[in-house]
Amino acid sequence: MKQRIITAVVALAIFFPLVIIGGLPFTIAIYAIASVGLYELLRMKNISLFSVEGIITWIALIVLLLPAKWATTVEEAIHFSKIEMAFALILILLIYTVISKNQFTFEHAAFMALSALYVGIGFYYFIETRIYGFEYVFYALLVIWATDSGAYFTGRKIGKRKLWPEISPNKTVEGFVGGILYAVVFAIVFQLFYPVASSIWLLFVVTIIASIVGQLGDLVESALKRHFDVKDSGTLLPGHGGILDRFDSLLFVLPLLHFLQFVG
Repeated sequence: MKQRIITAVVALAIFFPLVIIGGLPFTIAIYAIASVGLYELLRMKNISLFSVEGIITWIALIVLLLPAKWATTVEEAIHFSKIEMAFALILILLIYTVISKNQFTFEHAAFMALSALYVGIGFYYFIETRIYGFEYVFYALLVIWATDSGAYFTGRKIGKRKLWPEISPNKTVEGFVGGILYAVVFAIVFQLFYPVASSIWLLFVVTIIASIVGQLGDLVESALKRHFDVKDSGTLLPGHGGILDRFDSLLFVLPLLHFLQFVG
């Protein structure tokens, strides 16, 4: 527990100022964090980020992370959209299955393409959310942290019914609901200081949906680790695991806030 607290304090001391500063420093930080996330994901399947296929996938990630303003500039220069560039890189991955004489297979290419999308889209919306306003980043973080804390404490106190034992044996239905309630309470308090919603009812609905989706994002990461038989996605954050262990919920919640047009 002591190690977890120390790691969390150090990480927040570095990360929070970058969120507040925003701009290029924050974007560079997200590129670095996303690259580590991709590295962790590929390592689960014993694929090196520094292999030919790993580098192609990393370039696809770089393309997917391009903020909208940067993407427009690039598109005007080379006359290819961001999606077209990413798709071209996926085609190159498929061609590589032939060049490698099927040592690198279609299954590998599919895994790597989905890995780039999973990490790239989630962190892309991290950048875009900060461009729109730092308070929306803090709102998303608050909802996720409140959900995690609420689920943990409620589950320990009154949790009896297992939520999804095959995927995450410690999670309970009571904890799932408790996480949502904590998220709503903290979001309402946050709204009093930093209004992020046009009405309390909109905040209420979006927070409930975000809390549910955030918990599903956590379960997706748990299912992934269970499939590859690993305890944590990485070891970068002592006591916490890897980047994907810490950002799994956020990779789902931030795109959701844009899809619901809560941000943007």
